[in-house]
Amino acid sequence: MPFSLLCLGNPLLDIQANCPAEFLEKYGLKANDAILAEEKDMPIFEDILQYDAKYLAGGAAQNTARGAQYVLPADSVVYCGCVGEDKFADMLREANKKEGLFNAYRVEKDIPTGKCAVIVTQNGAARSLVTDLSAANHYKVEHLKTPEIWKYVEEASTYYVGGFHLTVCVPAILALGEHAAANNKLFTMNMSAPFLCQFFKDQMDSVAPYWDIVIGNESEAAAYAESHNLGTTDVTEIAKAIAVLPKANTKRPRHVVITQGADSTVVVTADVTGVTSSKVYAINPIAASDIVDTNGAGDSFAGGFVGSLVGGKSFDDSIDVGHWLASWTVRLNGPAYVLFCSLTQYTFANRKDYV
Repeated sequence: MPFSLLCLGNPLLDIQANCPAEFLEKYGLKANDAILAEEKDMPIFEDILQYDAKYLAGGAAQNTARGAQYVLPADSVVYCGCVGEDKFADMLREANKKEGLFNAYRVEKDIPTGKCAVIVTQNGAARSLVTDLSAANHYKVEHLKTPEIWKYVEEASTYYVGGFHLTVCVPAILALGEHAAANNKLFTMNMSAPFLCQFFKDQMDSVAPYWDIVIGNESEAAAYAESHNLGTTDVTEIAKAIAVLPKANTKRPRHVVITQGADSTVVVTADVTGVTSSKVYAINPIAASDIVDTNGAGDSFAGGFVGSLVGGKSFDDSIDVGHWLASWTVRLNGPAYVLFCSLTQYTFANRKDYV
């Protein structure tokens, strides 16, 4: 059976630990942020081990792909990215296998698998990411276009791209976007981090015409507004500006989905004529005492949301499932979806059952 959803991103092994605020200060980091590691940051990957660090399968789009697979029938999702030939890559494969995600990795034999230091602070309420892409930085569009992999592209009905891939291989994103537009398939993308909106503006703008759905959070929306001189900090107005950008596939509307942590999610839609409408989706609050860490919450929202759309659920129900999946992620160490089965099951007959 062909895969319905193809995801593209940067596969990473997360090294996650609860750290004191002084650890952030030592490396000049913010409590809720994401950066690419420079040479001066490299000691952090050893330094973090002193805080009883855990190794978790990560990479934002890979987290989303596993989340989407969780809410879909078996063998629905395939994930592409680049890894090394090492034990870290084997750990990622094993994690994906447990959760039913099929990985179609490109392997870079002489470069190690990428890793991400996940610094959790504020009793789990904040997380800062420092990423050493390594092999993940070596994905090539040629791999995507090999007959073996392109077959998955042709068979899929929906594509999801993590914004972090803008630093890696824009031609691969464009190839998916162009195919989606030409064949009236659904193309979704995540902004992923404020620095991408600021420092990879041209790359982001080059793929924006293909966005049928673009997902971001309030920080990413603010960074986009600043880098594009929108002159507003209002989330709805920013989403409207994005919604009416030029679009390659004029047969589909564009939805701009902005999450805001514990606050409501804002969605602005531009229909095929360019007329916009907005809707606010409230979430049910979670007790602070139930939060373990927020790492991967946004990825989980995207997985539940996109996976449900692929599965044929309505837009409203799909947002609801995204909220639900994110609400369980924050109660665990990272998006460990395989654990959810023993904790709860979502049913549309009992919506909002995650409180």
